[in-house]
Amino acid sequence: MKQIVLASGNKGKLREFNELLGGLDFEVVPQSAFSVPDADETGLSFVENAILKARHAARLTGLPSLSDDSGLEVDALKGAPGIYSARFAGQGATDDDNCDLLLEKLRHIPESERTARFQCVLVFMRHETDPTPLICQGTWEGRILFEPRGEGGFGYDPLFWLPEQGLSSAELAPEEKNRQSHRGRALAQLMQRFNP
Repeated sequence: MKQIVLASGNKGKLREFNELLGGLDFEVVPQSAFSVPDADETGLSFVENAILKARHAARLTGLPSLSDDSGLEVDALKGAPGIYSARFAGQGATDDDNCDLLLEKLRHIPESERTARFQCVLVFMRHETDPTPLICQGTWEGRILFEPRGEGGFGYDPLFWLPEQGLSSAELAPEEKNRQSHRGRALAQLMQRFNP
């Protein structure tokens, strides 16, 4: 079985990738298994950061790499937290810290103006100098709730309301979330183009 290094230590992302890619003949292994430190995310966009992370992981492991840069864009906050979603409440912030800060910033925003979307950019690099990395993007539209709902998922999932389903992302069954989510959509594109 071939290995692909995931340029992330996020356990939620690792679980989702292995579920989504379970039918293929390779295993997604976190960069932490190779003692690879996180890359410096100095890019100004999801695409730039995903490329930086994939190149960093491929260089330090010698393996093909898969990176994901994703986050939440809230219209009332002019696209914030965006590329800073994981550290919205500061370096080392927990999911609860980030959700609490988001709720505080939206405290006076009415339901009709709480539109948001999750964005995901996936980058697959065959090696560190890959001149043509595969780049795929997925978007998932929703709204921000006034309080968390559901126990599943991670990150902002308990606050991300899906009007068509009448559920939060954290209330979806994992397989349904994988099918609908920004990451699932980006990964579906990647699978169509994939040739590891």
